Amino acid sequence: MSKPEKSKPRMKVFYGADAADIPDDMMPREGIDDAVMAALTSLADSGVTEGVGERNRVLFRAPGDQGMSLLHVWFKSGYVLPFHSHSTDCLYYVMGGELRMGSHVLRKGDGMFVPADHGYGYEAGPEGVELLEFRNATHFNLFFRGNTPQRWEQIGEVYREREAIWREETVPPSDRDNPV
Repeated sequence: MSKPEKSKPRMKVFYGADAADIPDDMMPREGIDDAVMAALTSLADSGVTEGVGERNRVLFRAPGDQGMSLLHVWFKSGYVLPFHSHSTDCLYYVMGGELRMGSHVLRKGDGMFVPADHGYGYEAGPEGVELLEFRNATHFNLFFRGNTPQRWEQIGEVYREREAIWREETVPPSDRDNPV
Protein backbone atom coordinates (compact mmCIF):
# COMPACT_ATOMS: atom_id res chain seq x y z
CA MET A 1 0.00 0.00 0.00
CA SER A 2 1.49 3.35 -1.00
CA LYS A 3 1.41 6.50 1.05
CA PRO A 4 -0.88 9.23 -0.13
CA GLU A 5 1.05 11.95 -1.87
CA LYS A 6 1.37 15.09 0.21
CA SER A 7 0.15 18.16 -1.62
CA LYS A 8 2.88 20.61 -2.46
CA PRO A 9 2.58 24.28 -1.63
CA ARG A 10 1.41 26.33 -4.54
CA MET A 11 2.55 29.72 -5.67
CA LYS A 12 0.46 32.48 -4.12
CA VAL A 13 0.20 36.02 -5.46
CA PHE A 14 -0.87 38.78 -3.09
CA TYR A 15 -1.68 42.44 -3.61
CA GLY A 16 -0.95 45.27 -1.20
CA ALA A 17 -4.40 46.71 -1.86
CA ASP A 18 -5.87 43.54 -0.33
CA ALA A 19 -3.87 43.81 2.92
CA ALA A 20 -5.96 43.52 6.07
CA ASP A 21 -5.55 44.48 9.71
CA ILE A 22 -3.68 41.96 11.82
CA PRO A 23 -6.27 39.60 13.31
CA ASP A 24 -6.17 39.17 17.10
CA ASP A 25 -5.39 35.45 16.81
CA MET A 26 -2.26 36.12 14.73
CA MET A 27 -0.35 38.17 17.34
CA PRO A 28 -1.94 37.97 20.79
CA ARG A 29 -0.56 40.30 23.45
CA GLU A 30 1.11 38.68 26.44
CA GLY A 31 3.05 39.79 29.50
CA ILE A 32 0.31 42.17 30.55
CA ASP A 33 0.91 42.23 34.28
CA ASP A 34 -0.52 44.85 36.67
CA ALA A 35 2.14 47.42 35.73
CA VAL A 36 1.55 47.03 31.98
CA MET A 37 -2.23 47.13 32.48
CA ALA A 38 -1.90 50.31 34.55
CA ALA A 39 0.23 51.92 31.82
CA LEU A 40 -2.18 50.92 29.04
CA THR A 41 -5.14 52.13 31.11
CA SER A 42 -3.36 55.43 31.77
CA LEU A 43 -2.80 55.91 28.05
CA ALA A 44 -6.46 55.23 27.31
CA ASP A 45 -7.64 57.45 30.18
CA SER A 46 -5.49 60.35 28.95
CA GLY A 47 -7.30 60.31 25.63
CA VAL A 48 -4.72 58.48 23.54
CA THR A 49 -6.48 56.65 20.73
CA GLU A 50 -4.96 53.25 20.01
CA GLY A 51 -3.62 52.86 16.51
CA VAL A 52 -3.41 56.55 15.56
CA GLY A 53 0.40 56.52 15.45
CA GLU A 54 0.72 53.19 13.69
CA ARG A 55 -0.72 51.11 10.88
CA ASN A 56 -0.08 47.36 10.72
CA ARG A 57 -1.36 45.15 7.93
CA VAL A 58 -1.02 41.54 6.87
CA LEU A 59 0.28 41.30 3.31
CA PHE A 60 0.66 37.51 3.28
CA ARG A 61 -0.17 34.70 5.66
CA ALA A 62 0.31 31.10 4.58
CA PRO A 63 -2.66 28.83 5.25
CA GLY A 64 -2.53 26.70 8.38
CA ASP A 65 -0.61 27.15 11.60
CA GLN A 66 2.90 26.87 10.18
CA GLY A 67 4.44 28.81 7.37
CA MET A 68 5.42 32.27 6.33
CA SER A 69 3.87 35.62 7.07
CA LEU A 70 4.64 39.12 5.87
CA LEU A 71 3.47 42.27 7.63
CA HIS A 72 3.62 45.88 6.49
CA VAL A 73 4.12 48.24 9.44
CA TRP A 74 4.12 52.04 9.53
CA PHE A 75 4.99 53.87 12.73
CA LYS A 76 4.45 57.59 12.39
CA SER A 77 6.89 60.37 13.32
CA GLY A 78 8.45 59.98 16.76
CA TYR A 79 6.41 56.88 17.65
CA VAL A 80 7.94 55.03 20.61
CA LEU A 81 7.56 51.27 20.51
CA PRO A 82 7.40 49.68 23.98
CA PHE A 83 10.06 47.08 24.79
CA HIS A 84 8.74 43.69 23.76
CA SER A 85 9.59 40.36 22.16
CA HIS A 86 7.94 37.83 19.87
CA SER A 87 7.90 34.04 20.02
CA THR A 88 9.34 33.72 16.50
CA ASP A 89 12.35 35.00 14.61
CA CYS A 90 11.76 38.09 12.52
CA LEU A 91 13.59 39.80 9.71
CA TYR A 92 12.82 43.51 9.34
CA TYR A 93 13.43 45.57 6.21
CA VAL A 94 13.14 49.38 6.29
CA MET A 95 11.15 50.63 3.28
CA GLY A 96 11.27 54.30 4.20
CA GLY A 97 11.91 56.76 7.00
CA GLU A 98 14.15 55.70 9.84
CA LEU A 99 14.16 54.01 13.22
CA ARG A 100 16.44 54.65 16.16
CA MET A 101 17.44 51.84 18.46
CA GLY A 102 20.18 52.69 20.92
CA SER A 103 23.20 53.79 18.88
CA HIS A 104 21.76 52.30 15.67
CA VAL A 105 19.89 54.36 13.09
CA LEU A 106 18.32 52.30 10.31
CA ARG A 107 17.10 53.92 7.10
CA LYS A 108 15.62 52.86 3.77
CA GLY A 109 17.35 49.70 2.58
CA ASP A 110 18.60 48.73 6.05
CA GLY A 111 17.24 45.95 8.22
CA MET A 112 17.70 43.80 11.27
CA PHE A 113 17.22 40.24 12.39
CA VAL A 114 15.59 39.76 15.80
CA PRO A 115 15.66 36.18 17.15
CA ALA A 116 12.68 34.70 18.96
CA ASP A 117 12.24 35.91 22.55
CA HIS A 118 14.82 38.71 22.17
CA GLY A 119 13.56 41.92 23.78
CA TYR A 120 13.78 45.18 21.86
CA GLY A 121 12.11 48.53 21.30
CA TYR A 122 12.79 51.53 19.11
CA GLU A 123 11.65 55.00 18.15
CA ALA A 124 10.51 56.14 14.70
CA GLY A 125 12.45 59.01 13.17
CA PRO A 126 11.09 62.45 12.26
CA GLU A 127 9.46 61.12 9.07
CA GLY A 128 8.27 57.92 10.74
CA VAL A 129 9.41 54.46 9.70
CA GLU A 130 7.87 51.93 7.36
CA LEU A 131 8.91 48.28 7.62
CA LEU A 132 8.32 44.86 6.17
CA GLU A 133 8.30 42.09 8.81
CA PHE A 134 9.14 38.63 7.49
CA ARG A 135 8.40 35.71 9.82
CA ASN A 136 8.61 31.94 9.51
CA ALA A 137 5.28 31.63 11.34
CA THR A 138 1.65 32.61 10.91
CA HIS A 139 0.99 32.92 14.66
CA PHE A 140 3.29 34.58 17.20
CA ASN A 141 2.95 36.58 20.38
CA LEU A 142 3.67 40.17 21.35
CA PHE A 143 5.17 39.94 24.85
CA PHE A 144 5.69 43.21 26.75
CA ARG A 145 8.95 43.11 28.71
CA GLY A 146 11.30 45.50 30.48
CA ASN A 147 9.22 48.69 30.35
CA THR A 148 9.80 50.72 33.50
CA PRO A 149 7.14 53.13 34.78
CA GLN A 150 9.39 55.92 33.44
CA ARG A 151 9.42 54.34 29.98
CA TRP A 152 5.62 54.05 30.00
CA GLU A 153 5.36 57.71 31.03
CA GLN A 154 7.72 58.70 28.18
CA ILE A 155 5.57 56.72 25.75
CA GLY A 156 2.42 58.36 27.10
CA GLU A 157 3.90 61.86 26.77
CA VAL A 158 4.94 61.23 23.17
CA TYR A 159 1.55 59.76 22.27
CA ARG A 160 -0.36 62.67 23.84
CA GLU A 161 1.91 65.29 22.22
CA ARG A 162 1.87 63.71 18.76
CA GLU A 163 -1.66 62.35 18.36
CA ALA A 164 -2.94 65.43 16.46
CA ILE A 165 0.21 65.41 14.28
CA TRP A 166 -0.21 61.71 13.55
CA ARG A 167 -3.80 62.26 12.38
CA GLU A 168 -2.39 64.61 9.71
CA GLU A 169 0.25 62.08 8.58
CA THR A 170 -1.58 60.19 5.87
CA VAL A 171 1.24 59.18 3.50
CA PRO A 172 3.83 56.58 4.57
CA PRO A 173 7.52 57.27 3.92
CA SER A 174 7.85 54.87 0.96
CA ASP A 175 5.15 56.80 -0.91
CA ARG A 176 7.10 60.07 -0.54
CA ASP A 177 10.08 61.15 -2.62
CA ASN A 178 12.68 59.24 -0.59
CA PRO A 179 15.40 57.75 -2.86
CA VAL A 180 17.87 55.12 -1.66
